[in-house]
Amino acid sequence: MTIDVLCLRPESDFTRAGVSVPGGLAIEFRAPDAPDVPALMQQARALVIPAVGPKLPAALFENAPSLRVVQVTGAGVDRLDQPALTRLGIPVANVPGGSNGALAEYAVGNALALLRRFCWADARVKAGDYVGFRGRMLGDNLAGLDGAQVGIVGMGTIGLAVARAFAAFGANLVYFDPSPRDPAAVAALGARSLSLDELLAGSDVVSLHVPLLPQTTNLIGAAQLAKMKPTAVLINAARGGIVDEAALAAALRDARIAGAAVDVYSTEPVPADNPLLGLTGDAAARLLLTPHIAGVSRQASATLFRLAWENVQRVLGGEAPVSRVY
Repeated sequence: MTIDVLCLRPESDFTRAGVSVPGGLAIEFRAPDAPDVPALMQQARALVIPAVGPKLPAALFENAPSLRVVQVTGAGVDRLDQPALTRLGIPVANVPGGSNGALAEYAVGNALALLRRFCWADARVKAGDYVGFRGRMLGDNLAGLDGAQVGIVGMGTIGLAVARAFAAFGANLVYFDPSPRDPAAVAALGARSLSLDELLAGSDVVSLHVPLLPQTTNLIGAAQLAKMKPTAVLINAARGGIVDEAALAAALRDARIAGAAVDVYSTEPVPADNPLLGLTGDAAARLLLTPHIAGVSRQASATLFRLAWENVQRVLGGEAPVSRVY
């Protein structure tokens, strides 16, 4: 048996998004833990994987003599063993920017929900506390995004898209990134570069858009959360591990920040002992949790899948991959 592509996500993912897999290629679809995956890897010329999922062992690639590319159907490549694939000379490509619109919607939508307490108010009204909670909201003089300072941590492709979305609501932009991807575009938004400490201290919204690297692990811990304003909210739709979850739970429990939206976790699926799941009362009401879907919409998925398959066809046709990560 000879195959062209081993795809570790179901074909239904693509058809549901309105994307047809390429004709003329021998493609096998498998779950990552299917018993015949190692055998199929010995034959495959391309491997297609989702960006989210358990880390793939380096041993899976050791006996893949025909493999020309690993194509990720998203931006994140942290589930791959970079040193091993670099040593083996197996190119890895992703699809940067395909989820930008969905991620921007997530960041802005959740920032508004937290700043103006929409979800919290929903729960209180349903519990019969219409008058009391309305009075509390009015008394706290809640602000929206117009004129608010929004701090973007990581001004890459996604961070820039998120910044543009906040700018459309009249927010004043600051950012922390020593090397923004497109300085001219950042300057056009009027965004100011600050140190991380300065950004945290002055921002009403802090939105994280950095990859998970040794230098970004626990980038936002107890010391950083303590610098934020008590009226500020934190958005993490980047990667789990960038925020110290125990420190964030403590900051919410003690009302040291106004709220947080979290889409990514240090361990996924989220285990029952995650400190964020242990919050109750007002602390829980200030926390919005989603299951790593910030960049997932029908439109975003269609773009990601189409570009991923086009790149696979390009490589199998003898061309170099675009958006090669390493």
